[in-house]
Amino acid sequence: MAESVFTYAAPGLKLGRGASDEIGWDVQQLCRDVAGDVRVLLVTDPGVAATGHPDRIADGMRSRGLEVVVYAEAHVEPTDASLEAAIGAARGSGPFHAVVAVGGGSSIDTAKAVDLMLTNPGELMDYVNAPVGGGRAPEHPLLPLVAVPTTTGTGAESTTICVLDVLALEVKTGISHARLRPTLAVVDPDLTMTQPAMVTASAGMDILCHALESWTARWFADFDAKQPEQRVPYCGANPIADVWAEKSLSLLAGAFRRAVRDGSDAEAREQMALAATFAGLGFGNAGVHVPHACAYPIAGRVRDYRPEGYPADEPIVPHGMAVVMTAPAAFAFVHDAAPERHRRAAELLGGTGEPLPDVLRRLMRDVGLPSGLAELGFGEADVDDLVEGALQQQRLLATAPVDVTAEDLAAVFRESLEHW
Repeated sequence: MAESVFTYAAPGLKLGRGASDEIGWDVQQLCRDVAGDVRVLLVTDPGVAATGHPDRIADGMRSRGLEVVVYAEAHVEPTDASLEAAIGAARGSGPFHAVVAVGGGSSIDTAKAVDLMLTNPGELMDYVNAPVGGGRAPEHPLLPLVAVPTTTGTGAESTTICVLDVLALEVKTGISHARLRPTLAVVDPDLTMTQPAMVTASAGMDILCHALESWTARWFADFDAKQPEQRVPYCGANPIADVWAEKSLSLLAGAFRRAVRDGSDAEAREQMALAATFAGLGFGNAGVHVPHACAYPIAGRVRDYRPEGYPADEPIVPHGMAVVMTAPAAFAFVHDAAPERHRRAAELLGGTGEPLPDVLRRLMRDVGLPSGLAELGFGEADVDDLVEGALQQQRLLATAPVDVTAEDLAAVFRESLEHW
């Protein structure tokens, strides 16, 4: 029997220039039942800390009588080791009544993991998605989490996902549960003005793929019927998620190139912030599929690539970059499941009759992304290993509109070695 029900959920949302000035009041409202002093953990990373935004937000909370402890060592592209370090630091400086994350997806995901482990028993790997981890569900509610994005891309402020690299396995995976969704997302476009061009380009591609993948995901009614306790946050494309995806794509068409070209373009930055939020509200319910599944081993198996605008102390393939590298080939692969959706997506992105993969490649070139996996250091000899890593992302591949085999993934990776 086919599924007849889809679910939709979202955090509270405060969006607009200057919204981050009000976080002290927001936390007071979330913690109004706390007896005595309210203690808040603010999680950020060194790069974002250097902008001064986290200290300003912390001072704003202190001015309202809140006690704030700042953890500024979140790792860009979190690992199991970096999350364990953050969890240990939080346990050593707690207890806390709320958590505030200021930064990109890395800081927000670190805060989600910390919040999870401050409130639930066991070890971090117990909660990592199977088959990499134990796939355990949280037993207890988490502390209120306020997510304050400083990049326009990840949508982590809206989603139930915490992404991490498991170093020993050289694989990127995640923790997924509805209780990880932030309580409140505070989206202040002014905080994104300091993004370097490559960060804007990579994070923007994450927005793009969130919208495209949720728009082209398996329709919710094409899944087998489930009991309420069996339903997962990624329920497939549905009428509500579609609205967010379409609007996100239309915003990107007008703002993406401008935001990369001129970081001081306040209107473009605001539209990118809206696009990121809208895409997160869509894919956080519909789900993502092949490009994200392929992105995890690309990022997890990086060797020497060091993109401009990111910390140079270690190799990294930023998440949005890793996702879009296989997107043209992936969307060509799933095209026949819903050709009309692919045509509509290409139109929304400004295409004039070209296939969606061609529209994507042109956009990738225009914002200065690498020409393919080969430029990131991968070759034909790496394909089998990348496929093995992608096959571990069954939670994502289940949302693809077609069944995906190892051979299909190998073809996607090979076609993504060089785009131009």
